[in-house]
Amino acid sequence: MRKFSLVLVAAALFISGNLFANNSDNTDPQRSLKTQIQELLKVNKLIVEDSEELTANVLFTVNSEEEIVVISVETNDSDLESFVKSKLNYKKVELNEFVEGRMYRMPLRVKA
Repeated sequence: MRKFSLVLVAAALFISGNLFANNSDNTDPQRSLKTQIQELLKVNKLIVEDSEELTANVLFTVNSEEEIVVISVETNDSDLESFVKSKLNYKKVELNEFVEGRMYRMPLRVKA
């Protein structure tokens, strides 16, 4: 009977240890930022031909007030460049952990 209670206590400790160990927050701050940027760019009034696809590389940082600061938009389309700058520049984002001044590069693709 003593061995049974010892095994039962050991199993309970093992199970509770696993439950608490798996309760971590695995939110990736960059994925959260990407999702927020997609929401900011969702409503657009760019005119894109049916077979045309616009691409850009956006270089930005996040300042101390948690606002996006667009550094550059590398693209051949000036309308896309002004659209991205107007939609993202100094827009507030919510981040749990971030390093102020860290540069982010995000590829952007706009389809018809």
